[in-house]
Amino acid sequence: MRIVLKDILAVLPREGQDVVCRTDIYLEGDKITGIGEAPEGFSEDKRIDGKDRLVIPGLINAHTHSYMALLRNVADDLTFEDWLFGHIEPIEDRLGPEDAYWGACLAILEMMRSGTTCFSDMQMHIHQTSRAVSESGMRAVISRGLVGSGADEAGQTRLKEAYEEKEAWKDCSRLTFFLGPHASYSCDEDFQRIVAREAAREHMGVHIHLSESVNEVENIRSQYGASPIALAKRAGLFDGLAAVAHCVHVDGVDLDILKECQVSVITNPASNMKLGNGFAPVPDMLEKGINVCIGTDGAASNNSLNMFHEMNLLGLIHKGVRQKADCVSAREIFRMATIGGAKALGMEKETGSIEVGKKADLAILNLRTPSMTPRNDLLAGLCYSANGSEVETVIIDGQITMEEGKVLTLDEERIYGEVERICRRLGIGMKD
Repeated sequence: MRIVLKDILAVLPREGQDVVCRTDIYLEGDKITGIGEAPEGFSEDKRIDGKDRLVIPGLINAHTHSYMALLRNVADDLTFEDWLFGHIEPIEDRLGPEDAYWGACLAILEMMRSGTTCFSDMQMHIHQTSRAVSESGMRAVISRGLVGSGADEAGQTRLKEAYEEKEAWKDCSRLTFFLGPHASYSCDEDFQRIVAREAAREHMGVHIHLSESVNEVENIRSQYGASPIALAKRAGLFDGLAAVAHCVHVDGVDLDILKECQVSVITNPASNMKLGNGFAPVPDMLEKGINVCIGTDGAASNNSLNMFHEMNLLGLIHKGVRQKADCVSAREIFRMATIGGAKALGMEKETGSIEVGKKADLAILNLRTPSMTPRNDLLAGLCYSANGSEVETVIIDGQITMEEGKVLTLDEERIYGEVERICRRLGIGMKD
C-alpha cells in the first residue's frame, strides 16, 4: 500500500537531535520512501490528513514478558522475593501454551493502543508470543527464557527450544530472536559461558536481567566474587550484542564494564520502584555514554505496558531524587524510548526514527486533546503530558494496524473473553 501523511507535524531527527516540523511523509510497502517530497512515480492509495495530528516513530518497549498480562494486579505490595517466588512462579507453573498466547495478545493490544510498535519479550512457552506477533502485525524480538546449571539437560532443552522457535518463524520479517539467559541467580557461570558461545555461533543477541535487587548482587558476589555484571562479562555474555534489563544496583566498575562492552541498559522505572528495588542511575549512565533504553517489564510487576507512563516516571524520579531538574531531559527520554531501544535490539538501521529507507513503524497522536493543548514544546509534552490515549493510528511495517482508535488486526472482545476464562480456571481475578 502507498500511504501519504499529508501536512502533518512529525518528530524528525536533525543532526543528532529530534525536532518537530510540519511535512508530508510518504510510505510504500514496508518503508518510508519520502519526507517533504514525494518519491518519483508515487501514486497514493490512502491519504491521512495531518490536521491536529503528530506522527512519531513507534515506541520500543525493550523489556517485557507479554504472557504476564494475565497476572496483572495479582501480587502487589510484596517484597521482590515474595512476589516472584511466593506468588508469581506458582501461577506461572500452571500456565499452558494457549494461556501464554492469549496473554501475549492482551499485551500486544495494550501496547499497540499506546503507540508501541516493537517490543522485546522474554517468554517461557515457545511459539505463543511469536504466533500473537505474526497475527497482530506487531514487531518483536523474542527471547526464550533460559535457566541452567552447567551443561545440564534442562538448560540444553531450553536452548534447543529457542532454536526451534527461531527456525519455525524465520519467514516472518517482523520477528527477530535473541538468547535469553534469565539472570545470574538462575544461570550459573558455566551455563552463562555456554549461552555466550551459542550466541556467538548463531549470531544472536543476548537479553538478560542483571543487578535488579540488593539480595541478588550480594548473593552473586558471595558465590562468585564478582557482581552480576562483572560475572556476565567474565562468562562472555557481553562479547556480542547484549541488552541488560534493570541494572539498578551498580557501581562505578559495573558502569565501566557496560560502557567498555557497549552493552545497552534497559531501565524499567515502574517495575523497579513497585517491587522496592530502587531504580537504575540513568543520569550517570548517560554521562558515561552508555546506551539507555526503556522497558515496562511484565504487567505482573508494573502493572501497565504503557511506554508513555514509563517516560513520564523516568523523567520525574531522577529529577526529584537528584534534586537536579536538568539531569535528564525530555528529549533524552524520548530517544531512549525510540532509537535507543532500536540500538539495543540491533535494529537502529531499520526502525526507531522517521527517516527515508527505514521501516514504516509509526504512531499518530491526536493533538486535539486536553493533555496536548496548548501546543508549546511537543517533545516535552510527549514525556510529561501525554498518557497514551492520544494515540489514534498505528502503522507497523507499512500496514495500518490501528485506525482512528480501532485495532484492526486483533479481536478485542475475543481476547477479553479468553483472558477471563483463563483467570477463572487459574483461580485469579474477581469472582462474578
